Amino acid sequence: MTTPSERQIRIEKIRDFPAQLEAVVQNLSDADLNTHFIEGEWTVAQNVHHLADSHMNSFIRLKLILTEDKPPLKPYLQEKWAELPDSHDLPVASSLALLKGLHERWCVLLEQLQEEDWTRSGMHPEIGAVTPDDLLRIYAGHGEGHIDQINKTLAAKK
Repeated sequence: MTTPSERQIRIEKIRDFPAQLEAVVQNLSDADLNTHFIEGEWTVAQNVHHLADSHMNSFIRLKLILTEDKPPLKPYLQEKWAELPDSHDLPVASSLALLKGLHERWCVLLEQLQEEDWTRSGMHPEIGAVTPDDLLRIYAGHGEGHIDQINKTLAAKK
C-alpha cells in the first residue's frame, strides 16, 4: 500500500514536470525539435506532444475512476497519435502550455483525494484494474523517462 508521504512525493514530481520539460526544450531550434536524430525514434517535438496526449488521457482516466463504478479505460494508439499533424506541424509551446495547466489541475485533484478514492478502479483492457495510485505511480515517472529520451535524441545530433 502506498503511504501518504509517498503519494506527496509523486504528486510533487507531477507538479514539477512541466517546468523541467520546458527547461530542456525552450532554447532548441526548429531543427533540434523536428529532426529524427535516431532512426525509428520520435523527434523531440513528437515526444513533447506525446506527453500532452498521454497525460491528458491519464487525467481523464482518473476522473472517470473517481466518478464512475469501475469504468472502462480506453487505450489509444500512441504511435499513430504521434504521426498526426498536431504532433508535426504545431509548435511545442502549445503542448507545454497544455501540460502546465493540466498538471496544475491534476495536482489539485490528487491532493484532495480521500483515502477511499485511492482504492477505486477502472478496467483497462490491456492491463486490467487501474487505481489512482497506479496512475500516480506511472505518471510520476513517465515524464522523467521522456526527458531522458529527449536528451538521448539530442545527444545523437551529428
